[in-house]
Amino acid sequence: MTLQDVLVPTYLQMLEALSAWLGKAETQQPEGAETLPAERLANDMFPLSTQVRFACVQAHEGVARLRGEPLPPAVEVLIDEGRNAGDRPGSIAEARERIAETVEAVRGTAVAMPTIDPATPIAHTLPQGLVFDLTAEQYVRDWALPQFYFHVMAAYAILRASGVELGKADYVAHMFAYLRPGTPPAP
Repeated sequence: MTLQDVLVPTYLQMLEALSAWLGKAETQQPEGAETLPAERLANDMFPLSTQVRFACVQAHEGVARLRGEPLPPAVEVLIDEGRNAGDRPGSIAEARERIAETVEAVRGTAVAMPTIDPATPIAHTLPQGLVFDLTAEQYVRDWALPQFYFHVMAAYAILRASGVELGKADYVAHMFAYLRPGTPPAP
């Protein structure tokens, strides 16, 4: 199993789940869906629309770094939109569009993704000037996945706190593909 075998399916299944949660929000709260992108868990946290965009950033970034390529232009657009979401949070439809674009990009780049040695050095630089020297394995385990899940879970929590009816089955919807026939509990 390669690092890409862990990272890419995780990005795809969780981004698709995130889009489905946003779809549920639109269905369950048609009048309130326009205000949901601006919702936050705390005043000093980014709103839902930023959490969605930053989850997309993490997926683009993780794949690009494992490919040894510069970040795609979509990353700067997503970061800019995310940072400005307090003034312009956008809509649920726009958030779902960003997710769909990211899923398409991740699928497209994963097709011809070279296998990377887990010991390959990756220098990860943050905007504040912090530089982390990691192996590819450390990058995937200690940065790429945790950062991605942070934003996905923040989005989930904001939706739940805003009254969207979501549960564990929504979070792990991808697991139903592995369900042994005849094992679900009787209704």
